[in-house]
Amino acid sequence: MFKRDIQAALLKYAAFPTVAILGPRQSGKTTLARNVFSKHTFVSFDDIAVRNFATEDPWGFFKTYDNPHGIIIDEFQYVPTITSYIKQLVDSNKRPGYFILTGSENFLMNFAITESLAGRIGILHLLPLSLHEMSANGLLSDSVTLTMYNGSYPRIYNDHLEPEQWYPSYIQSYVERDVRQLVHVGNLATFTRFLSLCAGRIGQLLNLQALALECGISGPTAKSWLSLLQASYVIFLLEPHFNNFNKRLVKTPKLYFYDTGLACSLLRINSAQSLDLSVFKGPLFESLIISDLYKQYCNRGMRPSVYFWRDRGGAHEVDCILDEGSNKYPIEIKSSHTITSQFFSGVDYWNEIANNPSDHGYIVYAGTQKQKRTRGNVVGWKDAGTLLETILNNR
Repeated sequence: MFKRDIQAALLKYAAFPTVAILGPRQSGKTTLARNVFSKHTFVSFDDIAVRNFATEDPWGFFKTYDNPHGIIIDEFQYVPTITSYIKQLVDSNKRPGYFILTGSENFLMNFAITESLAGRIGILHLLPLSLHEMSANGLLSDSVTLTMYNGSYPRIYNDHLEPEQWYPSYIQSYVERDVRQLVHVGNLATFTRFLSLCAGRIGQLLNLQALALECGISGPTAKSWLSLLQASYVIFLLEPHFNNFNKRLVKTPKLYFYDTGLACSLLRINSAQSLDLSVFKGPLFESLIISDLYKQYCNRGMRPSVYFWRDRGGAHEVDCILDEGSNKYPIEIKSSHTITSQFFSGVDYWNEIANNPSDHGYIVYAGTQKQKRTRGNVVGWKDAGTLLETILNNR
């Protein structure tokens, strides 16, 4: 098993009687749970026979798999009603870390958790490998372009798979297994096209109507499908940051992918060399760094506090802002391998109007040098993998 940064938070969360590990398929949830809780009984609702047993005779199911250490229930979203019975067992016999639940569809599970397990469960989100995890496990390439192209799903590295072969299969499995079960999609090919169109808008302000029009679907359908992509950890929407600067600000979120390798596959970028020449290189680099900041928060068991800032005219913009209460950290992300003074303009402007210290500003670029300048800090893409730790330690 690759060493995962979330393990410390997972052990801490085991003080709850139930722990849920949520995340996309193939992000390593099952492997993590089975290794950390090796004495627990393991059952998977991917197995139809086990799923039917739990549905038809839940009390018999729990008696059969009872274990003094606990039970891991994999892909529990297939039987969301099981949480009602877990609640009764938890209330009658409080055993820390007894139930470990894993699953891949966030909205179904959040509904089940809200209904039955509120106050009785600790929820963690395991995303694909972070930059720091890849580095710690000897997986991180010296080439940022190759890193973006390969993506960060553990199986690619564990089984030495080629991205151009693995990602199309992953996308097909996701569409045919998860999408078909979760929402009524009349034409799966249209949904796959919608997914590819989202990849083509990576790093852009979300225009749902334009997306629907180009895909040939209604606005409500586009909204529903977008929610599905968010709930199954394919994309995330980066919300704008608001402060009372007496400026007209953009209020529309930006669209990003959790994994750049998946986005490359959808964009039909079939090699690192092709990516190096692609117009999507800059947006994908942005997505790499911003999604990694999400991972850094999630691996600490923290809720991501990541935003962007832009005025209505687009003259001034900051790619990313970390909001840590009284401290704000503007971050500009550049895919260039060299630093120019122009890179600081957005951070300088935001620091001035927000009355923010200049040393709270960061430039993350595709090079490797780390610099501390009077206008802010310069961080190479590899060191960006520990940027949140650096900020939290220095605040």
